Amino acid sequence: MSVGGIDAQRISSMLAQLRAAAQKPEGLGSGATQALNAVNKPTAASPTSQVSFSDALKSSLDSVNNMQLQSEKLGQDFAMGNDNVSLSDVMISGQKANIAFQATVQVRNKLVSAYQDMMNMQV
Repeated sequence: MSVGGIDAQRISSMLAQLRAAAQKPEGLGSGATQALNAVNKPTAASPTSQVSFSDALKSSLDSVNNMQLQSEKLGQDFAMGNDNVSLSDVMISGQKANIAFQATVQVRNKLVSAYQDMMNMQV
């Protein structure tokens, strides 16, 4: 059966893909997601090993930095006339880097707020 030129089986397949994507938090491939996965899922070789908060935070910041550098490089390549780089790739990369940076700023704001709350507690 065809609905508006799209096969019903194809619609079902797309819905299944969307549901599967909603179940696993890969999103932008940000370092924060990778760090959370590293914290929540220890490696098989050492099931009791834990990732320190500072290592997870550094990994996340490095990932955001790499996204920004990659976005900047794509923009420069496009501006120099590289035929292998399209405008849509440049724009998507820039938006991914922007969203990752904004998420990092929000995490920083929450950490600063939590620190201030702890400092204002009476002992």
